[in-house]
Amino acid sequence: MDIKNIIQMDKDCMMHHLTQHKVYLEGEPPVWVKGEGCTVYNIHGKAFLDATSGGVWCVNVGYGRKTIAEAVKKQLEEMPYFALSAGNIPAIQLAAKITEIMPGAQRKVYFSNSGSEANEKAFKLARQYGRMKYGTDKHKILYRYRDYHGTTLAALSATGQEERRMGFGPLVPGFVQTCECNCTRCPLGKTYPSCNIDCADAVERTILNEGPETVAAFIVEPITAGGGILIPVPEYFPKVQEICARHNVLLIMDEVVCGFGRTGKWFGYQHFDVQPDIVTMAKGMASAYQPLSATVVKQEIYDAFLTDPADRVNYFRDISTYGGCAGSCAAGLENVDIIERENLLDSVVEKGDYLVKRLKELESLPSVLEVRGRGLFAGIEFVKDKQSKEPVDESVIGKIMGYCAGKGVLLGKMNRSVPNMNNIINMAPAYVVTQAELDRIVDTLKEAIASV
Repeated sequence: MDIKNIIQMDKDCMMHHLTQHKVYLEGEPPVWVKGEGCTVYNIHGKAFLDATSGGVWCVNVGYGRKTIAEAVKKQLEEMPYFALSAGNIPAIQLAAKITEIMPGAQRKVYFSNSGSEANEKAFKLARQYGRMKYGTDKHKILYRYRDYHGTTLAALSATGQEERRMGFGPLVPGFVQTCECNCTRCPLGKTYPSCNIDCADAVERTILNEGPETVAAFIVEPITAGGGILIPVPEYFPKVQEICARHNVLLIMDEVVCGFGRTGKWFGYQHFDVQPDIVTMAKGMASAYQPLSATVVKQEIYDAFLTDPADRVNYFRDISTYGGCAGSCAAGLENVDIIERENLLDSVVEKGDYLVKRLKELESLPSVLEVRGRGLFAGIEFVKDKQSKEPVDESVIGKIMGYCAGKGVLLGKMNRSVPNMNNIINMAPAYVVTQAELDRIVDTLKEAIASV
């Protein structure tokens, strides 16, 4: 391999995601060539412990899974593709499996390619359903400050992260922000549990201010991921669900990050005693071995679209070219099978408890405000002063991560999302991470904090 030539081709031809391109033009872009378990190797052969499951929390069952590659190869040889206006066996089987691991309500599955696209489908379904069922212009989508729902224009319009939206306007009309559930920095200035979960009541106030007859849905992350690993209190989502039901507003749960075991259950919402009307999912569906996402709706939403076949418009008129591609669904099926046969959900709980326990050691440090985590998904919030809670500058987070990378440990961070609040380092290692690797992550992080 001509390493110098590959790197130069990267500089000449590539536009990287979420990267100031000049950084790589003046330096050297990282190029990854191999992965095994939780370890990735760059083009120079150096090994790194990947605590981010591929950078964006998606290679959940780890690198080097030959059975997934074999399942995809076999399917591509037999039948690579036909539009999902028809069926293919892996898509049918995966849809059945998804409904099986979502007990409590009968559901239907609509496949697409990415988390952003899955949320786009959810918005379209919610708007069309609201107008068909209630006969009013129910089109508005509520979203929360700090939640992230994707990079396409509608998904970005539903994203409460100003720095992700800057420069891309005008955004799509009909998206309305409400406050987040964040007990560490309560947006309403209250203290749990004496607050009466007023952040949920704030959702109702937003619905009433907009007019319930105009609000179609409320989209949320079960745990706010890129916005800071914010975990709601147990009372929050049941109260939100009751409010949404009272005003005929669909509750959309964005499980793109949390879905398929990241928090120790199949889906994040399963921690909170709710049954969302629509659930979107991606990343962990196939552990990033193939692109795959889905929008899953309750049976009653699906049934509303079963109109007279002679009616040319009152059904869900949507298509995703590669959605439900046979090879991707074969990867998804084997991915779920791996999680089941290796008991990885139990492993995530056990290892996640250990990770959070070790990370909690950092709370004694003057710069660490709080450690938050559920399963193998954790975040550390850094501040200049614990009493004032003034965030550290984003550059400090960069220095800590740079130190860790120099020691061969890759961490994640809240990346240019909320102005003056990008002060959180996160981690979401693959489910096959060992205790020794978890210790290495925490010990390296301790060294890094001491060095900055």
